[in-house]
Amino acid sequence: MYEKDELEIVSYIETQNPKSIDNLDMKLSKIKSSVQDKYTKRRAISLKVLESDIEKFKTKALQEGMPYQTLINSVLHKYITGKLIDKSQVAL
Repeated sequence: MYEKDELEIVSYIETQNPKSIDNLDMKLSKIKSSVQDKYTKRRAISLKVLESDIEKFKTKALQEGMPYQTLINSVLHKYITGKLIDKSQVAL
C-alpha cells in the first residue's frame, strides 16, 4: 500500500504529466530512508534445527573464524539471493 506521498510520485511517473510536488527533496529522502530501513533492518527469528546441523555449523564457523549464527545468516542470504554455490556442481 502506497502512502500519499508515494502515490504522488507514482502518478507523476505513470502519467508523465509534470506537476509540482511540494517538498520533493524531503519526500524523496523519507522514501529512501524507509526503503533502506526495510532492507537493512534485522529481525530475530526462531527456528527448530537438528542439533547435529547446529554442531556442523559451529564447526564450520570456527574454521571460518566467525560466530555460527553469522554463518547461518550468510548461508540464508546467499541462498535467497541466488549466490549460494554448490561446490560439487562446479566444473574444475
